[in-house]
Amino acid sequence: MKRSIAALAACGAVVGAAAVVLPQAAAAAQGCRVDYTVTSQWQGGFQASVKLTNLGDPVSGWSLGFGFPDAGQRVSQGWNAAWTQSGSAVTAANVDWNRSLATGAVVDLGFVGSWSGSNPEPASFTLNGVTCTGGTTPPTTTTTTTTTTPPPTGRTPVEINGQLRVCGVNLCNQYNRPIQLRGMSTHGLQWFSRCYNNASLDALATDWQADLFRIAMYVQEGGYETNPSGFTSQVNNLVDMAEARGLYAVIDFHTLTPGDPNYNLDRAKTFFASVASRNGAKKNVIYEIANEPNGVSWAAIKSYAEQVIPVIRRADPDAVILVGTRAWSSLGVSEGSNESEIINNPVNATNIMYTFHFYAASHKDNYRATVSRAAGRLPLFVSEFGTVTATGGGAYDRASTAAWLDLLDQLKISYVNWTYSDANESSAAFRPGTCNGGTYTGSGVLTESGAYIKSRISTPDTFPTS
Repeated sequence: MKRSIAALAACGAVVGAAAVVLPQAAAAAQGCRVDYTVTSQWQGGFQASVKLTNLGDPVSGWSLGFGFPDAGQRVSQGWNAAWTQSGSAVTAANVDWNRSLATGAVVDLGFVGSWSGSNPEPASFTLNGVTCTGGTTPPTTTTTTTTTTPPPTGRTPVEINGQLRVCGVNLCNQYNRPIQLRGMSTHGLQWFSRCYNNASLDALATDWQADLFRIAMYVQEGGYETNPSGFTSQVNNLVDMAEARGLYAVIDFHTLTPGDPNYNLDRAKTFFASVASRNGAKKNVIYEIANEPNGVSWAAIKSYAEQVIPVIRRADPDAVILVGTRAWSSLGVSEGSNESEIINNPVNATNIMYTFHFYAASHKDNYRATVSRAAGRLPLFVSEFGTVTATGGGAYDRASTAAWLDLLDQLKISYVNWTYSDANESSAAFRPGTCNGGTYTGSGVLTESGAYIKSRISTPDTFPTS
């Protein structure tokens, strides 16, 4: 359902059911517009986006109020605001980073809710106690937050977009237009190489309609360091298989333990010199130089990046390069920091993006707030995420995953799900044993997580070509 409410409201008019207490120092607004959209719904639950536009004077501190008409509706999780509910009255108050709203300013909010029996839309909204009333557009039901159109018939993601580049904070295609790529990551090649063959890559390209394939080559844990030439050859073969199907390939130097990427600096230089020389003429390759730095300073990560990037550039001057961030690629959040350390001390290189990883059951509102804030200052790429806990296991969290993917769609941030494998863990897309059978299509081979991620990835892309 979508409803637009716009007005230059009279001061002091308040919706009784949704009356709110204004934050201290908040100024009254003279007018506002709210676009409320139910982006998805399922038995007993739904997800909504709320786009607030301030049509009145600038405010410093704001509170959006509305009332659910059905007593069974509850906000269970929200983002980009501090959400509270008392009875049927809901309040979304500013957080520190979006406290000020200039005239004409827009803030995008959202929440996951529960319902019993029905899911009617709110009747009206208030901004700092002033009612937003007026013209409406007829309610509609959507399944995503954006309108999608299919790409030209018979053309692959690489054929359409060509050589990628970073423009501002966006990933852009050959037409210098921002795009979003969506795809899947392998598990460790040393454990699950049987999952990556012609049949599984065909399924990824055609059944899943994915845009990219991340090749996770562990360095330790029985990976690259045990057989450099063998793993390099395996990566190159998978790059070729992705290229043949028109998929972008992320070559992931999957460092995890130890967390300081400088431990593998010499190995990284050797590996990337080899794969960049071999694949430098291809348009489908993206390089990820350090998977999840942890327990190490941003300064050390930056130093590593500034030594590895020139090695790639000598052989491949045009490809996009992904740089891992502090605290398991959380922009530092998981170790008590945030994106400001990167903004204040960026990597001295061009055509790069910074990675962000999340696991939906573990990383919620404060992580989403960081991404929302950082996306306006840094080019971000979610090169790994899971629908479960940070361990790769635990309960599948559909609500948090949906909130994350809606946010990434809204911000046009590319994402890659962990994992395209049949690992005996809840993050895997395939049921255990699938890779032994050779059939990768159809709902019967998918886990609960895999079925949901496939439903999100296989929606049509919106690649601009002019």
